[in-house]
Amino acid sequence: MRSRNPVFSRRGFSRDNGYAGFNAAPQAGGPAVATQGNPYAQGAPYAPPAGNPYAQNPYAQQDQQYGAPPQSPATTGRMTMDDVVIRTASTLGVLVVTAALAWALLPVDDANIGRSIGVGVGAALVGMVLALVQSFKRKASPALILTYAAFEGVFLGVISSVVDNRIADGAAMQAVIGTMAVFAGVLIAYKAGWIRVNRRFYGFVMAAALGFVFLMMVNLLFAVFGGGDGLGFRSGTLGVVFGIVGIILGACFLAMDFKQVEDGLAYGAPREEAWLAAFGLTLTLVWLYLEFLRLIAILNSND
Repeated sequence: MRSRNPVFSRRGFSRDNGYAGFNAAPQAGGPAVATQGNPYAQGAPYAPPAGNPYAQNPYAQQDQQYGAPPQSPATTGRMTMDDVVIRTASTLGVLVVTAALAWALLPVDDANIGRSIGVGVGAALVGMVLALVQSFKRKASPALILTYAAFEGVFLGVISSVVDNRIADGAAMQAVIGTMAVFAGVLIAYKAGWIRVNRRFYGFVMAAALGFVFLMMVNLLFAVFGGGDGLGFRSGTLGVVFGIVGIILGACFLAMDFKQVEDGLAYGAPREEAWLAAFGLTLTLVWLYLEFLRLIAILNSND
């Protein structure tokens, strides 16, 4: 199953990296493995290749040859959950620190708001470019990912300060709490099996996401050339509805990202792929935070 995150869908957990693909949920009867193209498109249960049952795992083949027990991920350079947690914490840590610095050093009072918003928008554009560069790279670049997090943090710090100080007092903290609540809720639901990420789930979410993004782009164009709020997708009752839809989509993206990480662990992804997992999860969490922040701003502007 391919994730919405470009880092997962382009260069993430796929057989292009030299190990089994991770593009869908395992079929009944056992996990699927890569055969040709999408391993899950074939719908075939797991079957070791003829003549060499260890061909899919060179470490297992070597261990069998010398009669040694299979090596653990820590000794074979494979990704572990600790790797994912540490890389994700590092990326989010950089983002939070730069956001706090931007909040403190870029005031949004009447005399400075124009300059601060300019810096924030510039940081957002740089972050977007860095995210696209990493998405199209074959391998994860920790320096690039952390630099993206730094610039994205500057943008989030400025936009959060604007909303919190000029629209809705306490909005930033409310958005953080909402994002954490959705993350925890989706993780619990996913681990409990209440959310099943399969082909139908993926198709529905991607169709909804494409429609959502298309409508937001149309709204932006109308706002730029027609003035005001365009078609009204970001204000009033319609804005609230679209804000809730954006949060629901973010929750679905999280479920697909959890599936990608789970498959990477199950099929022995290289340790450096933990940076891709961290990058993808950060993209989704930023999406969720911004949707919460926008929704809170809309609700308070309607009071």
